[in-house]
Amino acid sequence: MVGPGRSDLTKGTLNNGGAHQVLATRTYQCGSIGPDVIRIQTQLASLRLYNGPLDGNFGGGTQSAVKVFQRSVGLTNDGIVGPATWAKLFKDNPTTEEPALKSQSLSQRCLALTGSFETNSLPPDCYAGLSGNFDGQGLSLGACQWNLGQKTLQPMFIDMAEAHSEVLDNVMQDYSAEFRRMLTASLEEQLAWASSIQDQRYAIVEPWRGLFKTLTRTPEFQAIEVSHAAHFHDDAVALCKTYDLTSQRAIALMFDIRVQNGSISEIIRTQIERDFVGVNSSLSPPDREVARLRIVANRRSDAASAAWREDVRARKLAVANGSGTVHGRYYDWESQYGITLNAP
Repeated sequence: MVGPGRSDLTKGTLNNGGAHQVLATRTYQCGSIGPDVIRIQTQLASLRLYNGPLDGNFGGGTQSAVKVFQRSVGLTNDGIVGPATWAKLFKDNPTTEEPALKSQSLSQRCLALTGSFETNSLPPDCYAGLSGNFDGQGLSLGACQWNLGQKTLQPMFIDMAEAHSEVLDNVMQDYSAEFRRMLTASLEEQLAWASSIQDQRYAIVEPWRGLFKTLTRTPEFQAIEVSHAAHFHDDAVALCKTYDLTSQRAIALMFDIRVQNGSISEIIRTQIERDFVGVNSSLSPPDREVARLRIVANRRSDAASAAWREDVRARKLAVANGSGTVHGRYYDWESQYGITLNAP
């Protein structure tokens, strides 16, 4: 994960054994997660500066070890692994691979971004989000937390069973027949079945937890998730046209609004359009776009339930601004997801 502002990358790339690599690094700080954080932790551990888990979570222990390292090499000990710290830490091999996600369609990148929020996990783990009946929906699964209660999950399971029957059976093994019969049952029976495979804290129990996680990690099921999220992308594009927004980041914001909040009401639209009038016309096109995105983010957040309003605001403003902390995780859309202020 990267730190504040735009990703800090020096120009130039290497192609090492077919893997696309950048010649410098992004910025990592407390709240960052991912494989590069594991690399940082591993290197710090080899220097006997870090003795915590190699879990890819940049927490206080990792931050403390980074500060010790920075002091030892004469750098400002701010606990942030920026380009200078990375170059010292990995002086023999300062390259890092570009995320494969950046080469995928904008629709899939928007799904991964929103899925990261919904599941608090980076891709591809965001496609495997799994939760029980905490919200009365029986079982929720995938990047957009499709569920049984609203009948949004059953069509995906059916698509999998019909298009990739062998893959499904290979995953489910002895439980395939039970799973297939569940799909043909009534909604009441499906919800009762879902209740039977989770504990009192609504956690899916084994073997079903492992079975669902394995199923959602298959490329076949992930493709189904992308297909079932396509209408969110289409709606996001339409909303951008309504508000005269022109960037990839705008589509990502509208995609997230569509998934988390459903829509933008006509009342909110009136408020947004009134606020747009006050945007400084002398701003550069990119700055004007960001100013308008912030207005959309704030106005839609104001309309959210009071209990969740500030959580929604943090999430929406992070997209509007291009980076930010959501649920304790730091995100940067350009460097991680390839989502920029450029046109789609």
